[in-house]
Amino acid sequence: MTVLVTGATGRVGRHVLRELTEQGVPARAAVHRPAPDAAATAVPFSFTDPRTWRGAMRGATSMFVMRPPRISRVEEDMLPALSAARGYGVERMVLLSLQGADRNPAVPHHALESWLRTSGVEWTFVRAGFFMQNLSTTHAAEIRDLGRIIVPAGGGRTSFVDVRDVAAVAARALTGDSLVREAVTPTGATALNYTEAADLISGELGRPVRYTSPGPLEFWRHRRALGTPRAEAAVMLALYSACRFNLAAGVTDDVRTVLGREPISFARFAHDERTAWLTRP
Repeated sequence: MTVLVTGATGRVGRHVLRELTEQGVPARAAVHRPAPDAAATAVPFSFTDPRTWRGAMRGATSMFVMRPPRISRVEEDMLPALSAARGYGVERMVLLSLQGADRNPAVPHHALESWLRTSGVEWTFVRAGFFMQNLSTTHAAEIRDLGRIIVPAGGGRTSFVDVRDVAAVAARALTGDSLVREAVTPTGATALNYTEAADLISGELGRPVRYTSPGPLEFWRHRRALGTPRAEAAVMLALYSACRFNLAAGVTDDVRTVLGREPISFARFAHDERTAWLTRP
């Protein structure tokens, strides 16, 4: 068994690599610019560059599939690569999807799930809840510099999940057979609204962090002013709109069922990631 991990330097992918390495499973880190890595063999790969496919995919039997945030047209920019992977001998694909993606055609993951169901490969959909780590990466500067969380989620509740739990579930799907042709939804143990999330971060930092919920157009302009690409800003708007209407509030037992332990709490996440809100990267 050899696992190809796309998004290997990202929030989830790097933890998937760590899980596989700890289990002694051979893994390849698919990256744009390979660099020496003690944990895995790094190979150049891009979903949109066919020249990278053969070297990355040949000999791999399983693949962790992560949609790059900049890609919204998955039919054009991802499915050709996934079809090629099947041709190179990849037999199993574990997709990092979204909670409720099966019911939301507006998100790119919906089309990816539809394709995988009829692709002929073994598949698992890891429909993760909203990442806690979005607040320590994408929104870290706003929290650090402005003391604010700025997302258009209204008063909706979100079952935040730690990426370490998501990665552990994905690693189980890549290496075992119990989750083949299954969709799992790893979430935290409770659903919080963003005011509650801000309060927990405030308590960890010892200074106020407030939640601001702009309207859709205001949020769009805010993200574009920060340099967020149009396609990525559009996906963010769709996702946070789902939060506004409590479509991301469902809590599951999937982390407990798959891993046999409790999900990582938001309070622990805030403690572990506190430096992201204190210092500039």
